[in-house]
Amino acid sequence: MPVDLDKLFSDISKLKVAVIGDVMLDTYWWGTVDRISPEGPVPVVAVTKKEQRIGGAGNVALNARALGADVALISVIGTDDEGKQLKDILEKNNIDTKFILFSKDRITTNKIRIIGRNQQMMRLDAEHTDDLEKDEEERLIRQIEKYVTEKKPDVIILQDYNKGVLTEEVIKNIIALCNTHNIICTADPKRKNFFAFKNVTLFKPNLKEVKESLHILSEEVNEKMLSAIHQQLKEKLHHSISLITLSDKGIFYENETDSKIIPSHLRNVADVSGAGDTVIAVASLIYTATKNIHLTAEIANIAGGMVCEVVGTATIDKQNLLEECKQLLTNY
Repeated sequence: MPVDLDKLFSDISKLKVAVIGDVMLDTYWWGTVDRISPEGPVPVVAVTKKEQRIGGAGNVALNARALGADVALISVIGTDDEGKQLKDILEKNNIDTKFILFSKDRITTNKIRIIGRNQQMMRLDAEHTDDLEKDEEERLIRQIEKYVTEKKPDVIILQDYNKGVLTEEVIKNIIALCNTHNIICTADPKRKNFFAFKNVTLFKPNLKEVKESLHILSEEVNEKMLSAIHQQLKEKLHHSISLITLSDKGIFYENETDSKIIPSHLRNVADVSGAGDTVIAVASLIYTATKNIHLTAEIANIAGGMVCEVVGTATIDKQNLLEECKQLLTNY
């Protein structure tokens, strides 16, 4: 049956979404390079522009909001200037920040990228990566319970960057809460807590993370090998759907009845950072609206490719995505 893409993109605007996980500032210093420092063999960057963007779970929230959804971001950040700046940027983008918790014992993650001649020359990371303290963990779980009671979301997205917000206890409680309230729960894992996301609806690692976590050495990328990976993940996680990004080879999905590799579309790739954030945001909303994992993978694949054409973390443009879907998804 043909899918009305205009109606679908209208329907996803009605969804309520919570993004929970590690949020960070992405700071960019842009400049020109004309000489080498006399103090050492390093280039001198004459800074011409400074820009702050939201990264990590915040970028997932921005992408979900760009698609028109009602989005809340739930995390723990520092009481520092970076935390205030981060909150201000989120609010300017119409993301609900009232469930964010502030901690005097943590600093807000800030990744400063220095770019000259459109190339990243250095990155400076200021961050706190220890797990939340027990009292902060309990505060966060109560805050999430409060959000679910008040807002009754359609989907909760767990975005882990191993910065300590999504502890095993927090992950377990969120998933249990989702399953109790029939809320779709999607997860984008990182290595540390990779196997903590048991019983989620949709599990979205990239191929490198999967191979490292399952100790797979093979360089093959084919449907048989990926299906075997899904079965190994299923034995450990008991989840419903695997959605594995394959870098320039596209995206793979498998559920109880179907599996397929969706090849990537030809792109002028400028920067892959943040593409995974876009994929999990788009996939979570499309699947929540349709329960169609094939269509979900197709649209998420297109969206991930689109943001790779922009330098730095970027959010998807809803209208452009809709137009590309109409052009590329000729079967719908």
